[in-house]
Amino acid sequence: MRIRDATIEDVERIHELVNGYAELDKMLFASMSTIYENLQIFKVAELDGETVGCCALKVLWKDLAEIKSLAVDEAQFGKGIGRALVLGCVEKAKELGLKKIFTLTLEPDFFTKVGFVLVQKDTLPMKVWSDCTECPKQDHCDEIALECVL
Repeated sequence: MRIRDATIEDVERIHELVNGYAELDKMLFASMSTIYENLQIFKVAELDGETVGCCALKVLWKDLAEIKSLAVDEAQFGKGIGRALVLGCVEKAKELGLKKIFTLTLEPDFFTKVGFVLVQKDTLPMKVWSDCTECPKQDHCDEIALECVL
């Protein structure tokens, strides 16, 4: 397995992975346009020449970034792909000089296994909530906040 920065050739597969989870109400939908515009923040996992997972690291401020759009092909579960993607984003955050990363997730146990700790959502700065305006669950959010201090 190889973790690498996403390229133009990965856009359709990222779209398929992310929106597959969005259809299950596990993350927000992402248009092709949005993925193209944000391609530089994505990492992908490649296994036997096939893109089998993706994850994005979105910098929000000088000391804060978000891990988002973590999606792994269900047929590849249990192979450490999600872990490798998140750790790849953590390494990128360190290279950029960030002090903290966070995520909002429905899978908190996964993130605690890779070094994140639970935090109260209201402790995150307001700039974190920009994506929430597009979320149909904004008034009854069921995601759990976790952070990792670097």
